[in-house]
Amino acid sequence: MDDLQKRSWAEIFTDNIRHNYKAIRAQLPEGCRFLGIVKADAYGHGALRVSQILEEEGADYLAVSCLDEALELRQGGIKTPILILGHTPREYVRVLIENDITQTVTCLAKALEFSEEAVRIGKTLRTHIKVDTGMSRLGFLCAGEYFDEGVANIVKAVSLPGLETEGIFTHFSVSDEDGNENRAYTLSQFDLFTTVISAVENAGSFRFNIRHCANSGAVVNYPETALDMVRPGLLLYGYGDTSGRFGLKPCMRLVTTVSTIKYYGSGTDVSYGRHYTTDKLTRMGVLAIGYADGLPRASSGKCSYAVKDGFAPQCGSICMDMCMADLTGLKEVDVGSEVEIFGEKNSIYNISDAAGTIPYELLCAVSKRVPRVYR
Repeated sequence: MDDLQKRSWAEIFTDNIRHNYKAIRAQLPEGCRFLGIVKADAYGHGALRVSQILEEEGADYLAVSCLDEALELRQGGIKTPILILGHTPREYVRVLIENDITQTVTCLAKALEFSEEAVRIGKTLRTHIKVDTGMSRLGFLCAGEYFDEGVANIVKAVSLPGLETEGIFTHFSVSDEDGNENRAYTLSQFDLFTTVISAVENAGSFRFNIRHCANSGAVVNYPETALDMVRPGLLLYGYGDTSGRFGLKPCMRLVTTVSTIKYYGSGTDVSYGRHYTTDKLTRMGVLAIGYADGLPRASSGKCSYAVKDGFAPQCGSICMDMCMADLTGLKEVDVGSEVEIFGEKNSIYNISDAAGTIPYELLCAVSKRVPRVYR
């Protein structure tokens, strides 16, 4: 990284990505495939670079949210199968096929559209069926009174011309949450998913080659749900293993620098809204990072950042491009000193908890103007 850019940056530890991949893979049943979630720029880690690593390590599949994300990988030379988890308009069926991209089918209407377009151009589109078992988002609705209709619609979808249905999947909503109620809900989702698969295969004399439902939480907490493939997302980047059983390592360190240091007397108001007032002579540092870089404004005044000889409490409202931190007593911190927002010394959970959010949001929020430095 050019020193002129040395304002704030995100260090990405490629060896940790490789370590996490191997650690997760080692926990899987023999023959179980590994799908790496690289949507949202690989949770801020850089989709192309992470995909290259996963491809080198032998991942079986990658997953993205949309066509633009898939094309970025194909144009970057990635050959591994790619699954689009979200919606793609029917007019892009040719693009999907020509770039060997697998498309999720979430309802019969979309299956019909994809089929019609594929037949029209004389091609075949590879697809995975999505079943809504309780996430209440995308997928064929099969719960309760909708079971028979949902199964019938899936049978119709997998029988349509121009479509090659390779897999079927669902998504757990609380597999990473503790408690008996959440466990019961996750297991009920899994039971419904496997019941739907059996009903479809029996009714249509059809067999799905890849059945997958285990997201990060399920990989850790419900190993019985691994089936034919797992889909770790946050887990791959070093978070979500609350038991520590997998021995995962965080893959991102967000760093900024001290741009200015000023001394304020007692009774000085700091930043927008005057929400913080000094109560003593204060050595205040202005840090070169703000909410436009991905620092959550909701964490204002509720967290500290790691510096060379301790932790510096963040003071006042976080601004768009900068924020303030109390450096009183931190004698080794000067203008230009590095400040770790989160990473090896300061857990990302300290910041996400302060902001009342989850680590996913913080990783994805690190903006494009923050350079990624691969270590």
